[in-house]
This record gives sequence, structure tokens and C-alpha cells, in this order.
Amino acid sequence: MRRIFEIAGSSFRMALQELLKNKLRTFLSLFGITIGIFCIIGVLSTVQSLEHNLQNEIKSLGSNTIYIDKWDYSAGGGPDYPWWKYVKRPSPRIEEMSAIKQRTPAAGFTCFEINVNDKIQAADQTLSGVTYYGVTEDFPSIQEMEVRFGRGLSDAEFARGTGTVVMGFEVAEKLFLEAERAVGKPVTLRGKKCQIVGVIKKQGKSMIGGWNFDQSVVMPYRFARGIMDERRADPLVLVQAKPGVGTAELKDDLRVVMRAIRRLSPREEDNFALNDINDFSSAISQAFVSVNIGGWLIAALSLIVGMFGVANIMFVTVKERTAQIGLKKALGAKSHVILSEFLLESAFLCVIGGAIGVLLVFGLTQLVTVLFDFPIFIPTWLLVMAMVICIVVGLVAGIIPAFRAARLNPVVAIRS
Repeated sequence: MRRIFEIAGSSFRMALQELLKNKLRTFLSLFGITIGIFCIIGVLSTVQSLEHNLQNEIKSLGSNTIYIDKWDYSAGGGPDYPWWKYVKRPSPRIEEMSAIKQRTPAAGFTCFEINVNDKIQAADQTLSGVTYYGVTEDFPSIQEMEVRFGRGLSDAEFARGTGTVVMGFEVAEKLFLEAERAVGKPVTLRGKKCQIVGVIKKQGKSMIGGWNFDQSVVMPYRFARGIMDERRADPLVLVQAKPGVGTAELKDDLRVVMRAIRRLSPREEDNFALNDINDFSSAISQAFVSVNIGGWLIAALSLIVGMFGVANIMFVTVKERTAQIGLKKALGAKSHVILSEFLLESAFLCVIGGAIGVLLVFGLTQLVTVLFDFPIFIPTWLLVMAMVICIVVGLVAGIIPAFRAARLNPVVAIRS
């Protein structure tokens, strides 16, 4: 064991001497390794962070939740989207929500939602582009909506349809300068007076759309239907599965219940869409598989180029140290010791190049996080894997030069 540490220490010192002695040559040879590790960690970290953020946003739409709508979300929204087919479908109604709640055994929470985009007035301030959400009492149980200041809507307010609202963070900031000051203040929505009872925690920009809580006000459905035309307010039914029940089972139950509610014959196709949030999550995961493969291919190409660079510098190193190798063998050094020293030196050089790549990625991720408000994290397993790759690449790159060094004849080597 002691001998192994001595060989490793000697190889590490040799690698550092080579780096310090021929800085430019070594740097250019290691540059490929640096770029390869930079690509591996940079691309995979960015992709994983993007997927993580997207998955979190999808989860924010409601875990294990089915959106009952006339529009099919999975069909996309391009030129081939059959809008003419879906636009003729009837919109969900509040009566259907009540029937679903009573007749669907797999359903846990069920709520009805309508929304419009309009302006809001507070004292002498008017703000446009605000989304009104009118929801029933189960909405906070289905949809994550953390209140930062004040409180959420109570069951009594949902039941009575009182003019109380929970306001989005950005709306509160624009109307009252400080979001906390909005609690308890009156506002006017389409001529109706309301009171703000809470402010929703800031959500930030979303990459997939979804609930735009920062630019919204949330109110009881019974109050909202007095200021909205329900038929033109994109009505929607949200159904969350009971604990331990999957969305596939819930979807099957809902299809049976909805067909019965709408009295569809066996030959008639569904005139509603059951949009499963879990399907979006699976689609995202599948899409990122190809992106990850692309990242690995880019990194592999850079590492191959870097490997040839390291092999080249090791050939030169063996050539420069031929006399030293001959002297070592003449003094009794075994061939396998010479082989081990050069292999470890090659591996150490690659680790140094990889460490430079890691530092570059870390600096870049911090810069991107600050400039674009897009958090990028580097998983620990990715750093460990990068170092393992550096060691493997170093061993492969140094194997032929190391064998040449180990097979040198000591007499010929000393004379050279």
C-alpha cells in the first residue's frame, strides 16, 4: 500500500512539473479535456435544470389532477390542431362538477374555475391585463397557491360568494408599491367593490404558461359569476385523485361519469377532453432523453480530441525522459512500476484539465443564474462522474506511451 502511494505521489509531482515546465504546450494538450468536461457538466447541468424547472411547473398545475375541458391539451396548438372539432363541444358547467363529485369514487378534490382578463382599480390607480380567477372551495387543495401576506379565502367566503379576493404579488406591487400594504385595501373589479384579504407568494415567470398568479386576482366562484359571463370565461373542471389512486384509474372513472352526465350513446365519441397532468410530465421526460443524448455526443467528441492531445504530450514526455527511465530500470525499477507512473501521470493531467472545466462551468452557471433569473444547479453525481471520466480518458490516452516507456532497454535508454 505504501509503495502505491509513493508511485502516485511521484506521478503527481511529475505531472505538476510537466505543467509548470511547459505551460503552453500542456495547456493546449489539456484544452480538449477541459472543453469536454465543460460540455458534459455545462450541457447536462443546463438540461437537467431546465427539465427540473419544467417538471416543477407542471407539478404546480396540480399533482395527480385531471383537467376536464372541451379542448385537448395534448393535441398541441399548431396549424394542424383540429380547433374546429373542439370549438363545437359544450363547455363544462358547474352542475357537472357537482355530479362528478358525487358519482366519481376515485375523485378526491373537485373544483370549478372560470377566468377572464380585464383591468382592476384601486383608489386612483388602474391596472390592465389582470386575470380574474373565479374558483370553488376545493381549488386551494388542488392548486398550490401559497399566501405570502394576509390569508387565503375561507370556506364561509366561498359559500356566501363574498367580495373578497386574494391578489397576485406583481399586481399588489404595481397598485400599492409594496405587496404587504395591499392586505385589507379595497379594489374595484368590473364595477364591483372587493376587499383584498391576502397576497400570493411571487411565482416568477413560467415557461409553460399555466396559472398566471403573479398577474391575477382569485375570488370565490359565486362572486365571480356575477361579474363574468360564464359561457365566455373558459370554464374548467379540475379533479384530483384520492391518495393512492392513479390518474389512469381516475380518468377511466371520469370518462364513464362524463358520458353518463352528457347522455352520450355508445356510438358517439366523447365531446369533452380529459387532460392528465402526469402525461405532460412523461412527455417532458421523454423529450429530454434526446437532448441528453445530444449533450453526450458533443462531450464525447471533445473528449476524443482531448485524449489525442494528452496522448501526444505523453509521447513527448516519454521521449524527453528516456535517459531517466533507463537509469531507473538500471537501479532496479520494475517495468510495471514505470508503466504505473506514466499511467497515473496521464490520469493526473486529465484530472487537472477536468478541474479547469469544472471551474469554468461553475462560473458560467453563477453568471447565467444572476443575469437571466434561471437557476442552474450542478448535481454532485455529475461532478463525480466527470472526474471518473477524466481518469479513464487519462488511462486510455497514456496506455501506449506508458507501455513504450516500460519496455525500454535500460542500456539503450541511458545512451540516448
